[in-house]
Amino acid sequence: MIPPKAEALVLFAHGSGSSRLSPRNRRVAGALQEAEEMADRIGVINKGEIILVEDKDELMRKLGRKQLTLQLQSPLERIPPSLERHGLQLAAGGSEMIYTYDEQADRDGIASLLRDLARSGIAFRDVNTTQSSLEDIFVDLVNESR
Repeated sequence: MIPPKAEALVLFAHGSGSSRLSPRNRRVAGALQEAEEMADRIGVINKGEIILVEDKDELMRKLGRKQLTLQLQSPLERIPPSLERHGLQLAAGGSEMIYTYDEQADRDGIASLLRDLARSGIAFRDVNTTQSSLEDIFVDLVNESR
C-alpha cells in the first residue's frame, strides 16, 4: 500500500542473469541513488513478494556496511595473528587492508584496530572510508532471497 502523502514511488525490476553493469541496471542504479537521496521509506519486492519495507535511515543502519581501507606503507603477505580478531582482509596484492565495521555495534573498533596496528609495527600512508549504497543493500537482499 502506498502511503497517502507519498510524493514518489520507485520500482526496480531486476532481470535474472542480467549483469550489475548492464546498461539497464546502470540506469536503475541511478534511480536507486536518487531514491537514496529522496526517500523516507524503502520497499523491496523480489519475485512478486514484498521482502522488506523499512525506514530508509534504519535500513541503511541495519543492513549497510562501512569499510575502512588502509593503504599500507609495505605490503603484507597475510594478516598477522595479532590482528586476526578484527576480521581484516588484504587487497591490492597485500598493499591494502580492509576493515568492515558497524559503527553502531562497535564504538571502539577503529580505535582498537589503530592501537593494534601500532603495536604490530604496521604503518599506513592513507585511509579511505566507504559506506554501502542503497543499490548495494538492494542487490544483497535480492541475492539472499534466491
